[in-house]
Amino acid sequence: MTSVEIRPATPADLAAITEIYNDVIATTTAVFSLAPSTLAERRAWFEARTAAGFPVLVAQHALGVIGFASFGEFRTWPGYRYSVEHTVHVHREHRGQGAGSSLVRALFPLASALDKHVMIGGIDAANSGSLRMHERLGFRQVAHFHEVGRKFGRWLDLVFVQRLLDPAGSGRGD
Repeated sequence: MTSVEIRPATPADLAAITEIYNDVIATTTAVFSLAPSTLAERRAWFEARTAAGFPVLVAQHALGVIGFASFGEFRTWPGYRYSVEHTVHVHREHRGQGAGSSLVRALFPLASALDKHVMIGGIDAANSGSLRMHERLGFRQVAHFHEVGRKFGRWLDLVFVQRLLDPAGSGRGD
């Protein structure tokens, strides 16, 4: 793979992000959504993430944006304020070449800078490539939910993975 730059996304990247996301929806079980997302929906998602202080990153290749990643609150109750859930998607022609790993790796210091302790991911249990990538990045499987989603005429299992961003049991001043 040629060089990939990881950078903050801008509104100008939203068409490419929407295209990647919609291809993932249409052709994979990585997202349990059934309908394509509109540019307006992706813009609202982007604006909500950035307004909350959360990053949206893109992988920029010579040919354009080939992937994106972000994180947001895992759950909204105050006790979960140190945990975030991330998302990462890569254009189908560039999967398995390191862009996804680079994007997720770039999220770690950004989450730590926001005083986050745990990063969580929800992954289709049949997505062995994503599960292997997350394992290489230090995530470990913590839950396996059976038949919680349905897409393409079949039941889907969901695996939760997590990675501590600072040492286990790190103290907080609250």
